[in-house]
Amino acid sequence: MQVRNTGKKESVRVMFNSISTRYDFLNHFLSFGIDILWRKKLVRMLKRQNPTSILDVATGTGDLAIEASRIKNVRITGVDIAEEMLEVGHTKVLKKGLSKVIDLQYADSENLPFDAFVYDASIVSFGVRNFENLGTGLDEMFRVLKPNGRIYILEFSMPTNFPILQLYNFYFKFILPLIGRLISKDKSAYTYLYDSVQDFPSGKDFLIQLQQAGFASPKQHKLSFGIASIYTGIKMDNSTEK
Repeated sequence: MQVRNTGKKESVRVMFNSISTRYDFLNHFLSFGIDILWRKKLVRMLKRQNPTSILDVATGTGDLAIEASRIKNVRITGVDIAEEMLEVGHTKVLKKGLSKVIDLQYADSENLPFDAFVYDASIVSFGVRNFENLGTGLDEMFRVLKPNGRIYILEFSMPTNFPILQLYNFYFKFILPLIGRLISKDKSAYTYLYDSVQDFPSGKDFLIQLQQAGFASPKQHKLSFGIASIYTGIKMDNSTEK
């Protein structure tokens, strides 16, 4: 299966469902556990805002939502279109006794079933590059935020320094797909990962996308020599809905 622009949403849903039971292991194994540290960094930034209501978009198996549950007096809603990823997430939430804090539900990130001005923060980890329409997804996250609400997006980005860029490309293009294919038995999932990272408008281009969605003061916080970034933005108090 290849993920094309036409029908990308359905292709992504099928692909992630196919690797749902091995997704967490592969994420941690292939990143050498660094993805865990990146999520912790995002939540430390989020904690400074002291939110009580959080929307975790493209929640997958709920790793970021679970990490964010460490914030006191918070309620988290996680949404995803991959039902089997959500099932894995439900199991994890129940095992950790977090069912009163985290609610995982099936929903399309580009057509969120929530009213405007509901959440203090919207968070995403490694999900926005999978949107069929990036602008629509960002517009929706903007819509559901309260005035002065903030967005936090953890995503792969392209490093620029030698030899980090060369090593990064070699690992993503050759090593990661090979190991992912052997363990997950999915021939496309980890080839798609490299392609989707290459296609994603990271860095300054993504900051422009955040501005176009209405977010003020968009910033990029580079992680691990720039192989990943946390992007942030604010929905100002005087913002109007589109």
